Amino acid sequence: MKLEWPTILFMVAVHIFAVAALQPQYWSWGSLLVLLIMYWVTACLGVTLGYHRLLSHRAFKTPKWLERFFATCGALSAEFGPIEWVGTHRQHHKFSDTELDPHNIHKGFWWSHFGWMMVKVPAIKEVPKYTVDMQTDPYYRWLHRYYLWLQLPLGLLLYSLGGWAFVLWGIPLRLAIVYHATWTVNSVTHTWGTQPFDTEDKSSNNKWVAAFTFGEGWHNNHHKFPSSAKQGILPGQIDLTWYHILLLKKLGLARDVKVQRLG
Repeated sequence: MKLEWPTILFMVAVHIFAVAALQPQYWSWGSLLVLLIMYWVTACLGVTLGYHRLLSHRAFKTPKWLERFFATCGALSAEFGPIEWVGTHRQHHKFSDTELDPHNIHKGFWWSHFGWMMVKVPAIKEVPKYTVDMQTDPYYRWLHRYYLWLQLPLGLLLYSLGGWAFVLWGIPLRLAIVYHATWTVNSVTHTWGTQPFDTEDKSSNNKWVAAFTFGEGWHNNHHKFPSSAKQGILPGQIDLTWYHILLLKKLGLARDVKVQRLG
């Protein structure tokens, strides 16, 4: 497989600057607050709620302006634009843990965690086939091409608020943490956890992953019932993303919310 050198170099740079952000001179409670807010905006509102449950699985509907807002939050995670993210994720579900799964766990833990993004996997060519519902939206096509550039206006805003400390904690350190947190759904939850449902793959429920991915760690549940907006469907399973969706519903901003009921 041909190496994706732009992706590799970008990831190396992100992690170098993430380490630089941890130098004592950049620490402050303000920097920590920026990190936490941007983690919530990009990992929860953007990736888990927007890219995943809303766009990939259409587990609920929102007004178009709000859908695009969540997609923009997802693009700020720098985990591909919405079209490519959704296209590869839908293939993951269709071919889970088989040769056609872009991050097939049988190729190894680190392949599933990040290795698959460092090469040209065949799944990328198939993205248009799996995202017909998104291809006609000009804003999603724009995000698909220019999602990385969103870090520039964000960087200018953070610099104006708190200098380089806010920039380093709000962009590279936050990106590195968001990356490894969300990647654990591909790697850790296909390696360790419980499997209350037979899904014919290695998807598992992992409470530790669920704790820092806003409920995405209930992955075996999700593979069994992928269209459910609520993934923590068993007793005692906390699903923070689901609580966000419930709030949207109460505010009249979410409709046609699909929930898997047991018993």
